[in-house]
Amino acid sequence: MRCLQSMKFRFRKNLFPEAPLTYELSNINRTKLENLIHRFFDPAKLDMELKDRFGNLVVPREWFLVPLFIIDEVVEKIRDCSIVNFCYDPKHGKLTEINGL
Repeated sequence: MRCLQSMKFRFRKNLFPEAPLTYELSNINRTKLENLIHRFFDPAKLDMELKDRFGNLVVPREWFLVPLFIIDEVVEKIRDCSIVNFCYDPKHGKLTEINGL
């Protein structure tokens, strides 16, 4: 199965936002990767509203509360194409294998 195309993507660490995490993947569509990450971590999306510098309310769509080790696991599962067999359980902070596959 051909899964990967050369690209880099980054995650920002909450404690050190100036030092993003960088991962390199190969043979993968960037748009599909971003959509996959958003769908995968959707249960852990931060639900909040902020005011921008003009006082307008903004709802962040790309902020997720996910431990670093989970991001590392997800990247490895994207690399080996097994990500489709897992989902993220934010209540327990772990990846869960999807039954019935």
